[in-house]
Amino acid sequence: MKHVLPFLLSLFLILQACSEPEEAKTTEASSPALTNYLDYSGTEDEFSGGARKIKISTPKGDFNVWTKRVGNNPTMKVLLLHGGPGGTHEAFECFDSYLPKEGIEYYYYDQLGSHYSDQPKDTSLWNIPRFVEEVEQVRKALNLDKSNFYLLGHSWGGILATEYALKYQDNLKGLIISNMVSSIPDYNKYADEVLGPQMPKEVLAEVKQIEAKNDFTNPRYMELLMPHFYTKHALRLPLEQWPDPVMRMFNHMNQTVYVQMQGPSEFGIRGNASLLNWDRSKDLPGIKVPTLTIGGAHDTMDPKHMEWMATQFPNGQYLHCANGSHMSFYDDQKTYFAGLVKFIKEVDKGAKTAN
Repeated sequence: MKHVLPFLLSLFLILQACSEPEEAKTTEASSPALTNYLDYSGTEDEFSGGARKIKISTPKGDFNVWTKRVGNNPTMKVLLLHGGPGGTHEAFECFDSYLPKEGIEYYYYDQLGSHYSDQPKDTSLWNIPRFVEEVEQVRKALNLDKSNFYLLGHSWGGILATEYALKYQDNLKGLIISNMVSSIPDYNKYADEVLGPQMPKEVLAEVKQIEAKNDFTNPRYMELLMPHFYTKHALRLPLEQWPDPVMRMFNHMNQTVYVQMQGPSEFGIRGNASLLNWDRSKDLPGIKVPTLTIGGAHDTMDPKHMEWMATQFPNGQYLHCANGSHMSFYDDQKTYFAGLVKFIKEVDKGAKTAN
């Protein structure tokens, strides 16, 4: 009898281990990987928690741009190109809620002229070719290459990512074009023929009247667009519920860069904006790397165009955010990140299989 109690205790512990929730087992098993993911020791940016300034060369001299690394993964590293032009990385901060738990390494980055980076006054710097060379210099400084480098561009960042891929795709493992079409003339047509008519007629008439007068600083302009355009097509939440990262991004927008490239209108790209005639729709088949396009059903950009883009890439696919708008990573967040993570991991798995 004296051996019964130890035997029963051992049996109880075995049964308890067998009935342990799967989630608990998974967490315990993944702890070492999490430790490695967050280990910055021995790296150039260890002292600053992953943040560092990178010196870039331009035709107008050397400047510094701000980057911040999150995590470690030798085969999955995502460089994030923010919108604007002249926006900031801040709108991407929700990526913290999704990519770390998937073990994906990613980099926040403020382009030259944006809030956390140098802001030179020379307006000749604000052009696509120079921005492409800036991204290439950042890539080299971060030691990103074809074995690990995913480039994600959102909105204007999607234009920049497209242009980068057309010149430097040999450095890429995967490309993500988020909420951006391949033709500004098509974007303007969509704004005129689809988005405009969705507004009340009197609102649209007043918006066009203000734009015709170039009266863009008139407070009435944003009073009309915020409830009738922004909260329907930019981020589908009441303004008072817009997340803090998005509000900080808008507050930090470099208006000089924005207006020069995008123009003063918030309803399409107009006037003498440098992006007015940008169109790469016929060049998409030249991008051979695995490419994901992402569009929202309520986007400022035409979701049908973004779906069509995926068919033009030799190795393309499309992610549709049925509840999303231009910032689908907020208003259709679960769909956005599930699709993004799936794409990155599929490309990574395919590359490992090929090797």
